[in-house]
Parts: sequence; C-alpha cells; structure tokens
Amino acid sequence: MDIFKTTNGAVRGFRASDDIVAVLGIPYAAPPFGSHRFREPAPAEAWTGVRDCTAFGPIAPQSAELPGSPAWSPGDEDVLTVNVWTPSPDGGSLPVLVWIHGGAYAFGSSAQPDLDGEALARAGLVVVTLNYRVGFEGFGHVPPTGGVVLPDNRGLLDQVAALRWVRENIAAFGGDPDNVTAAGHSAGAASIACLMVMDRARGLFHRAIAHSPAGIHYPLDVAAATTREVAAAAGCPATPEGLASAAPEVLLAASDRVVEEYRRDPASGSRHYDPSLYAPVLDGDVLPVDPLTGLAAGAGRDVDLLVCHTTEEYWLLDAVGSSAKVTTEEQLARFAEDFGLPEGLLDGYRTALPDAPVLDVYLAVFGDLLFGEYAHRLVERHARGGGRVFRSLFDRRRTGPHGTVRAWHCADVPFAFGNVDKECVTFLIGGAPTAADHDLARRMVAAWAGFAAGGDPGWPPYDAVRGQSKVWRTDECDAHDVPAAPRELWARAEFPLLRP
Repeated sequence: MDIFKTTNGAVRGFRASDDIVAVLGIPYAAPPFGSHRFREPAPAEAWTGVRDCTAFGPIAPQSAELPGSPAWSPGDEDVLTVNVWTPSPDGGSLPVLVWIHGGAYAFGSSAQPDLDGEALARAGLVVVTLNYRVGFEGFGHVPPTGGVVLPDNRGLLDQVAALRWVRENIAAFGGDPDNVTAAGHSAGAASIACLMVMDRARGLFHRAIAHSPAGIHYPLDVAAATTREVAAAAGCPATPEGLASAAPEVLLAASDRVVEEYRRDPASGSRHYDPSLYAPVLDGDVLPVDPLTGLAAGAGRDVDLLVCHTTEEYWLLDAVGSSAKVTTEEQLARFAEDFGLPEGLLDGYRTALPDAPVLDVYLAVFGDLLFGEYAHRLVERHARGGGRVFRSLFDRRRTGPHGTVRAWHCADVPFAFGNVDKECVTFLIGGAPTAADHDLARRMVAAWAGFAAGGDPGWPPYDAVRGQSKVWRTDECDAHDVPAAPRELWARAEFPLLRP
C-alpha cells in the first residue's frame, strides 16, 4: 500500500524498488512568502483527497545550479517539503534518519541525486530529507524597526518545523518517533550542532550525525552589517518593509554582487577567501549560544553524537573555484593575519608539510580552520559536557586519470548514503566506483544504520584519554596511520570562527 495518512491529509508515493516506497515533496509548512515571508514557518494547509507525492517539491530560492539538481525560479513557492523513503509501508517501528543538506547556508536541496535515501532505507531506516530556507530568506538578519521584530535563523526554524512534522507523522510511514537521528553535512552538520543547543529543538531527535560541520556563526552586529551591504546592492532600505519590498530574486542577485565584490578585493579581509555571507546568527533567542559553548555546558548531553570530517576538506573548494588562490608567502601571511591565526601556526604546518607548495599549506590550514578543527572541538566539548560522542575521519583516496583523487569535502556523503554509483558523484569520487569503493559504502551505510538504530556505529565512543577515531578507507587502515594535523598549533585560536 503506497498511500499514507498525515496530519494534513493523505499522500501517495511510489515504489522506488520492490522493497522501498518513496514519498516525495510532502509540505511540512506553508510557503514562506507573502505574509509568511521572513517569519517563523507557518503550518501547512490541509488538503482533501489523496495528494500525489511522486516528485520532489521546488527548492528554496538560490542562484546556484548544481549538477543533476533542479534550479529555483521565481514563482516556485511551496519550498518547505520533506521526502520519505520507507522499507516498512505497512507498519512497523523502525529507526528514523532525518537529513539536512549543506550548501554554505546559501544553496542546496533535498533533490540532489546523491541524497537519495533508498540504500539507507534498505539498511533498515526510515529516511527523511528536507528543504529549508537558505540565503537571505533563511539566514539574513532583518533589523527590528518600528515595533516590527522578525526572527533570525529562519532556516533553523524550518528545520525544527520539519522535525516536528516527523514526530507527528513518521509512525504512518513505519518509523519510530522516539528513535530519530538528525544528520547533516557541512552547513547541514553545523545546523545539527545548533539544533542540539536550541530549546525549540529539544526532544525532537535522540541522536545526531555531523559530517564536516562548518564552524561559522555571526554575532548580531556582523549579520546587521551584511544586511546593510545586501540592501544597498538591492537598492532598498535595510528595514522590514524595505527588504520585504525586494523580491527573493532581487535579494539573491544583490547577495551575489556583494560576494563578487569580496572575491575581487584582496584587501576586504577574511571574506575575500571564501565570501559566505550567511550563517546562523547568535541572536540570544532562536540560537541562544554558540554550539561549542552550549555543548560544553551540557546542553546536548542527552543526544549521542557522531562526528566525521575528511582529511583534505578544502581541496574541493579550490578545485571548484569557490576559494581565493593563495600561492605566495606574502599572500599566505596576509591570510593568517586576516583570520587572526595564532603566531607560529603557519610555521607548524610548513614543518608538517615540508615539501608542499604554498597553495597546499593554505588549503590544509583553511580546511582545518573551517572544518577539521571545529569538528575536533565539537567532539571534545560534547564529551566534556557529559555527552556520548563518536569520532571518525574519511581518508579514502585513489589514483585517477588526472592524479590523486583526494579525501576532500563532500566525498564522504555518497559513501554514507550508499550512492557511489550515481553519475553526479563521479567528479567527487574520481571516476566510476571500484569494488573496494562499494565495500566502503556498505560499511559506512552499516555504521550509520547501527548508530541510528541503537547508538552503536561499530567502534568505541571517544574519550579524552584515548582520543580514538574510526578511519574510513578502502583498505581499513589503523587510525594511527593517519598523519595527525598539528592540533597543538590551534590551542590559542578562538572558536567559533566569527567573521568578518
């Protein structure tokens, strides 16, 4: 039976395969436009009859066009939807995994082919993916004016609304609402860390998986300054009324212009290197505290956490041209100054990478700054706060036609989803998957399924004494084989990373 009853009405899915039913594009909140724009997500309207849910819903406003994924166009409004894959359409009570996509809080969607939940569902999970507001619509600060106060972190509030939908509806799809794992990658992983310290999300999930969490959060003054820049580029006042008068596509184009200005100006500070305008705002309300501080104080101690990052994160950002090139010692020194890196850190990396060109030293430092070191600190702070946490590293490499294929950002996701055969991941993994790649994917899927089912991914939890990690490779090498990043060099670096 491929018809399911939700709190808003009945939905019809389809057989993705003989043993898996997929139900796509189910609204979990009202379209966030018109009177709902820049506000907390409102309940979705109910419908009569059976709603056909056999295709993904439209994606949130964004200018990016990702391979194999749909593009957004003005007029696409029903963007707050979830998708479900279930191996148990006739009942049961299976563990649930809810996935939050990445994309620098500015792009991405649940319709990306590498996020197909069929393989994970076949491993015994009910899999849910979701869309949420990104860019200015989701994370832009709207200054309070004339008594009008609009919430920050609307993208996080969308994620909370989707998790509430799961709690209220997932039993109809064979899932257990009391056994929910929230998972995500990059901005999605950092969103998970935020949800762990948010009162609004408390009790909505019981375990968490964070792959390559990005350690950027903005205080209100930085978020407000960004709004002024975007509003000026859009030709509108930086007020609730002025910003609402600018259509989503106008704010998108304005954001892109501001980003391009940072890219072109080497003197523009830290945003020159990776000009991400949007991130969770430390507003003291929706996000009361940065995740590192909150977790260390025990805010998420009841949630088991699994953290993973790749060993060569930033090489992908360089390969796709989203990061400034740093190829001289002078540029490298300026980079360190712009980010306020501790004295001696660059020298430590040069010692650890004695024959590496300047670009590789820069990429290694930047990857640890944004992802690797932040992931380490999430692990340590959660453990310090009394939580149970598991740490892992993705270090899979191969030799391709153009040289070594690195263990870079995003490369772990198709393995964990079991989607290494998807055409859209060929670039990420360096060609067609080998038998060893399929074996690695099976092991990573099993680890996620085991963790989601009962909190056991297959290796011991982290403790401060042993500091053990699982290393994902095609040859199952021992964790101690991985060259350790010079972590002691980061001891004096302040996190969260506050830019610019």
